[in-house]
Amino acid sequence: MQNQLQNQYAPCPKCSQSIAQKVGFTWWGGVLGPKLMTHVKCGACGTAYNGKTGKDNTTNIAIYLIVSAVIAFFLMLVVFFALGVLTYVSNR
Repeated sequence: MQNQLQNQYAPCPKCSQSIAQKVGFTWWGGVLGPKLMTHVKCGACGTAYNGKTGKDNTTNIAIYLIVSAVIAFFLMLVVFFALGVLTYVSNR
């Protein structure tokens, strides 16, 4: 079992160890973000990185946060527009 875990993800970019575990939840991505980016944490040094590429996920995290914010903004815009239309229609 240990050997399977060692070969499942790319080696750590900081210590080059191959012992990593999936990260299930983060403050920036909740449950979905880490799954989308194969975010793992090194069992030896604690560095979190992309388990597929072995690189840092900082750029991917920034893109994820920006896209999430834009989607949330447009969803709020749609809700406010719908409320405005409903208010207009009910006041006629």
